[in-house]
Amino acid sequence: MSRPELPPLPSDGDLRRLIHFSASDGRIWLAGQRMVLIHTAALGALRRELMESVGPMQTRRLFTRAGFAAGERDANLAREIRGNASLYDMFAVGPQLHMLQGAVHVTPIRFEADQATGRFYGEYRWEHSWEAEAHKRMFGPQTGPVCWMLIGYASGYTSTFMGRTILFKETSCTGMNDAHCHIIGKPLEEWPDADELSSWFKAESLLNTIRELQTEVESLRLEIIAPDADKTRLIGQSPAFRAAYALLQTAAPTRVTVLLTGETGVGKERFARALHALSPRASGPFVAVNCAAIPHALIESELFGAEKGAYTGSQAARPGRFERAEGGTLFLDEIGELPLEVQAKLLRVIQEGEVERLGSTDSRKVDVRLVAATNQDLARAVQEGRFRADLYYRINVYPVVIPPLRERRDDIEPLGQAMLERFALQHGKPVPTLTDHAYDALRRYAWPGNVRELENIVERAVILSRPDREVDAKDLFPGMSQPDGATVDHLGQLQESQAGRVDCHALLDQLQDYGGGLEGLERALLHEAVDRANGNLAAAARLLGITRPQLSYRLGRRQDQESRT
Repeated sequence: MSRPELPPLPSDGDLRRLIHFSASDGRIWLAGQRMVLIHTAALGALRRELMESVGPMQTRRLFTRAGFAAGERDANLAREIRGNASLYDMFAVGPQLHMLQGAVHVTPIRFEADQATGRFYGEYRWEHSWEAEAHKRMFGPQTGPVCWMLIGYASGYTSTFMGRTILFKETSCTGMNDAHCHIIGKPLEEWPDADELSSWFKAESLLNTIRELQTEVESLRLEIIAPDADKTRLIGQSPAFRAAYALLQTAAPTRVTVLLTGETGVGKERFARALHALSPRASGPFVAVNCAAIPHALIESELFGAEKGAYTGSQAARPGRFERAEGGTLFLDEIGELPLEVQAKLLRVIQEGEVERLGSTDSRKVDVRLVAATNQDLARAVQEGRFRADLYYRINVYPVVIPPLRERRDDIEPLGQAMLERFALQHGKPVPTLTDHAYDALRRYAWPGNVRELENIVERAVILSRPDREVDAKDLFPGMSQPDGATVDHLGQLQESQAGRVDCHALLDQLQDYGGGLEGLERALLHEAVDRANGNLAAAARLLGITRPQLSYRLGRRQDQESRT
């Protein structure tokens, strides 16, 4: 009994619209991932270099794994693009993207899949394989198949799509002078040579073991010491960050009072904690005080302590923050908000190393390293009489300016990755992956709220993330779209596209898929607008950009036409 013929692949119009050529900044995008056009001759030269340096087995393994990684990335697009399509059409995203990327022409021969049970059998014919052509040109006809990267792509895509290991095998190849390439894919355990086949998709055993151990150690570190380590670990490699951190390291072993300045949200408390951790006082307490968050009437007792009965409601003597920080570091954030009378008392504590509790005449010696921080211009505050000049000169002995995030853009990606891991652990979710477009958007953003704003955006992205779906720029910054550029039309030609422009090709594709013609599309739009507006015709008319009488007329006309037919 002959097997039923497979239907043709669906229209690839939805995929072509994902390819975006941004000539203004020299980048190409596939959905949220950055792509490059590269000469097959260059890839062939790389292939030759690897063959001559590490041998054919390692070269095959490297190309296969590279293809597998590319297939994994594309598989995540399938449900995003065709979530409501049939399983066949949804799976076809992979073969069609492979063709649009210029890798090979794909003709499906057999496709049997059941996601509920994990059953899969796929058979495809490949023509015009770039890999077979390049390999044969350089090394002549071969005795075995050579489409290593393409096989890796098919296996990576299918394994991710099906949620289990599905490996493809090339049974004929134009690199062996066959008429065309032919591949078969099925679950790993169904291959009689499964061990040999799977070896091409694995890293070298020793390297793989080391990487697994590193992953395990990092996981344990996050679980055991992440809360404390995160408070002191600073991340950054930009010149602006390195300059500030070098000043911090120089000051750490001394007793000098450090003044941290910078915009709101740059991470002044994190720098203060890092300074404490680097100092000989690391084993002592670190006490942080936000001077702007404590009422002026209470700030003196909070800092210096109070005796019983010193003020109404004081039922017992209690130490202040200076005493609690004994042997360690006291961090005064927003020091510019201190009242002038408290500034005078603070100056005496810094100079004499003694505190006097509110309501007491006795002084107490304290051994405390003071670190202050502000986002104000204290020199101007001195001129305006809001800050004592003598205190300013006393705390401004060793100023450290913390750069805003917009001046350390090279640090945004490592900072974002560290935050992804921290918030994923905190919220009990897998660590999501950001697309290239998302990272590009993070680097281009102005960051008025600095590191604190980055934390908020990343935490929201972790909370909203879904399994098997990468976080794109629009998830971080709702409403963001790609810049003006060009897409690929149905003839494979570049077509200029601009933000806000109606995509007529998309509408035409939908019209063809709908099958009801222009009249049917108008009827569907009318009913969709009414449904979205919950039956409110005035609201539905606003959605369509027409008046309510016009909508009523069109609906009535449609009903008359339907009744006549």
